[in-house]
Amino acid sequence: MIGAPCAIGLGGNVGDVTAAFRAALAALDRTDGVRVMAVSSVYRTAPIGGPDQDDYLNAAALLACGLDPVALLAALQVLEADAGRVRDERWGPRTLDLDLLWWDDRPITAPGLEVPHPRLHERRFALAPLVEVAPRAKAPDGTPYAELLRALPEDGVARLGPASLVYDPA
Repeated sequence: MIGAPCAIGLGGNVGDVTAAFRAALAALDRTDGVRVMAVSSVYRTAPIGGPDQDDYLNAAALLACGLDPVALLAALQVLEADAGRVRDERWGPRTLDLDLLWWDDRPITAPGLEVPHPRLHERRFALAPLVEVAPRAKAPDGTPYAELLRALPEDGVARLGPASLVYDPA
């Protein structure tokens, strides 16, 4: 592994979301110091909060990362912008949303960054794909995310298909 294991969440509900996921994962694989190690299934998720909008697609990717967390976040934000992400409404529709969900079982706090994501433990659409790619990942209190996932209702989140919908490592 070229660096610390970490996981990102991918989401979107505007345009060709699977193409946006494919492009972001390929770009991450081309980023110095970053390698995509695994990609979860793709999930269809009902929107939470915000305006009336289409369902989201969600997935997660396990990365080996030689960058520091703030540098990875900056790279993720560039990929979002490249995909046409506009941040004009909280919980609004988006072409691509990339969140740093987990970093080697370590909590991280920096300006503009909190890992794990503050509401990760409440969100099946983020936890289900995370547990697929990092089944032994733990919350800062030591609780396995797989255990937290089992406690969440299944409403509004459905597995759509395998990782091959959005990622081909070849």
